[in-house]
Amino acid sequence: MSTWGFMHKYKNKYWKKFLAAALFVTIEAVCDLLQPTIMAKIIDIGVANKQLDYVLHLGGAMVLVTAVGALAASTRNIIASRVSQRFGTELRADLYEKIQKLSFADIDTLNRASLVTRITNDVTQVQQLVNGLMRISLKAPLLCIGSLIMAVNLNPHLAVVLAIVVPTIAILIIINMKIGFPRFIQVQNALDRVNSVMREYLAGVRVVKAFNRFEYEQEKFTDANKNLQAKSLGAIRLMTGFSPGIALTVNLGIALVLWLGGLGVNTGQIQVGHIIAFINYMTQILFSLMIIFLVFNTFIRAKASARRIGDVFEHQNDAKWIAGYTDNETNMCGCIDFENVSFSYTGNQNQLVLKDINLTCLSGQTVGIIGSTGAGKTTLVNLIPRFYEITSGTIKIDGRDITAINPERLRDKIALVPQQALLFTGSIMDNIRWGKENATPEEVESAAKLAAAHDFIVSLPEGYNTKLGQGGVNLSGGQKQRLAIARALIKKPSILILDDSTSAVDVVTEEKIKAALKQYAKQLTCLIIAQRISSVIDANKIAVMDDGRIAGWGTHTELMQSNSIYREIVQSQLGRG
Repeated sequence: MSTWGFMHKYKNKYWKKFLAAALFVTIEAVCDLLQPTIMAKIIDIGVANKQLDYVLHLGGAMVLVTAVGALAASTRNIIASRVSQRFGTELRADLYEKIQKLSFADIDTLNRASLVTRITNDVTQVQQLVNGLMRISLKAPLLCIGSLIMAVNLNPHLAVVLAIVVPTIAILIIINMKIGFPRFIQVQNALDRVNSVMREYLAGVRVVKAFNRFEYEQEKFTDANKNLQAKSLGAIRLMTGFSPGIALTVNLGIALVLWLGGLGVNTGQIQVGHIIAFINYMTQILFSLMIIFLVFNTFIRAKASARRIGDVFEHQNDAKWIAGYTDNETNMCGCIDFENVSFSYTGNQNQLVLKDINLTCLSGQTVGIIGSTGAGKTTLVNLIPRFYEITSGTIKIDGRDITAINPERLRDKIALVPQQALLFTGSIMDNIRWGKENATPEEVESAAKLAAAHDFIVSLPEGYNTKLGQGGVNLSGGQKQRLAIARALIKKPSILILDDSTSAVDVVTEEKIKAALKQYAKQLTCLIIAQRISSVIDANKIAVMDDGRIAGWGTHTELMQSNSIYREIVQSQLGRG
């Protein structure tokens, strides 16, 4: 896709309105072009010959032309504003939809803070260009070309000045574009950095306060902010350096016209009205060239933003599809098979995070996954809902390769409780209903009881209608985890994945959740990732992971007898062999 490739959709939709705007701009430009010629006739004929009727007649015509031009300008502004606003709204919506379809790998590559900048600032830059194209951008070249034609027809001798002025300005604009484009790319990247620093601070504000790292964060933001300032000033200085050059060139041209015109008047070859009209045309040329210059500046910024927007649209979800996939899955038992699965975040076989994983989780089983930090436990379960695509091997559910299952259907049968319980702004009931949008209050309450969350919820002043701040900031870590578990349980999935989801819960509450899950998990496959041995000791099977490999597989008793890594974990936590 080219820099502007994503614009085809909007061109097809808005070209008629664009042409309507162009029509009114043309009418406005013609009206502006007629005025100097009418004025020249008023001076050279009406004033020179003292014909008051002629002056009044052409004066009335000039007023009428001005009124028509003003009406055309107003209509053009209305069309341009409506189209640009609708275009901006649709582009943001399409970009947001595209971001939602990106894989985790794509989002990691593009950077979250950069995506925020692209959907806000970059879209605004392109929107401003569209608005400008339908308003002043169309008028400027029409006015420039029209003024050149009218000036040449008015006095070919004075038009020699234009043969010098116009090419000089064209060269300045071309140089400006070549130098300016990379500078504005740097400005947008610097803005990404500012957003990234701010986003990181807001996400970790509690840690910053706890460790009194205000000065460090302030310095980091100041560095990013000053870098943005430096890049912006560099680009602006470049732009402002060209603007006076263009104005100087045109004004020198006007001075030359006055000098040549004065000589012509003295010899009787040129009329005074012609000089005034010619200067008016020169002024219009100056105005139009300055507008063209500003439009090119806007275009340079918009082109830089369009390239960044296009980068997002160009990203294709890297999900692998098998020919003949179907969406007809209705029931899923939840039997999971890992067959020689290896995975690398970079796709490089030399940087594998998981290596030759062979694992079978039967339907109705509870499988515990335990291992040291960085062993690959979370990565392993993230492959099941296809958050990332495996580098090699096969993952099957109910004997079927997951790449043959529509991801939406696949994820509809899987419920995941992540390591960090993420809640959304809204009520507690709304958050639990994320698992099942149309759940009844009774279903919500039942899921909360299974997650041992009901008691603390009803103790709150507004119960299930209690409003949560962003990220559930007004709840403790354990409370957020229990709500996240309830949100997963209400979904009634075929596969339930609990990724260290009781790490912030006390032992008594964890036992209640485990007891509830024993009954609940009889009809589904339950994967429990845990650091605490107590969370998985009762599982049907336990997988011990070490350095991206399965280092042990079996029940607690079997592993205690056969696996030294598992024994070390048990001894370190429970103090017994």
